[in-house]
Amino acid sequence: MVTVNEVFYSVQGESSYAGQPCVFVRLTACDLRCSWCDTPYSFHEGGKRQIDDLLNQVDAYGCPLVEVTGGEPLLQEAVYPLMEGLLTRGKRVLLETGGHRSTERVPASVVTILDVKCPGSGEAHRMDWANLDRLRPHDEVKFVIKDRADYDYAVDVVTRHDLTVRAAAIHFSPVHGVMDLRQLSEWVLADRLPVRVQVQLHKYIWDPATRGV
Repeated sequence: MVTVNEVFYSVQGESSYAGQPCVFVRLTACDLRCSWCDTPYSFHEGGKRQIDDLLNQVDAYGCPLVEVTGGEPLLQEAVYPLMEGLLTRGKRVLLETGGHRSTERVPASVVTILDVKCPGSGEAHRMDWANLDRLRPHDEVKFVIKDRADYDYAVDVVTRHDLTVRAAAIHFSPVHGVMDLRQLSEWVLADRLPVRVQVQLHKYIWDPATRGV
C-alpha cells in the first residue's frame, strides 16, 4: 500500500523534461517545512492505494513519462516497488526528492531530480550530502533560489561538489513571485555559470494556486 495525495496528467513544469506531457503521482507526507513550499496540502491529505491499482490508473493516461513527487516520496517504503512497477510497464520515471533522504535505493534507471535546499528554505541543514556522491550521469540537481544569499550558496555547492560533470543538468529556479527572474538570469550570465535558469512552467500556464496541474 502507498499513501497518495493526488494523481494527475499535465505538462511537466520543471527539469530538462519541462514542456512534455507527464503523469504526476504525488505521495502524501513531508518531514521538511520549506519557507516557499507550494504544496503544503500534500503534508497530510491523501489515502491508501494498492500499488497495482495505482499502476493501472497511470497506464490509463497512455503517457510514457511519469514523475513520482510529494511531499517527500522517499518517506514511504512502498515508493520502491511503485517505481519498479512503473519501470516494468515501460515508463520513463522521474523522482523529485528533497535531498535529505538517502537516494541509495532508487532504481538505477530512474531519473533522480535532487533538490538541494538553500538557506532561504530554512531546511539547508537537513541535506544528506552523500546524495551528491550517489548521482548517476542521467540525474539532475535543482536549487530553489530566494535571494542573493541562496544564489551564492548554490554556486558554492556546484563548485565544491563538481556538479557540472556529475549531473545531467543543474537548475537554478527562482522562488515564484519572490526572486526576480531577470535578476537571477543576470547573475548567472555575469558569472558565466553552466546551469539552466528554470521557471516553473505550469505556474505561467495556469494560476499558481491551481492544484492538479
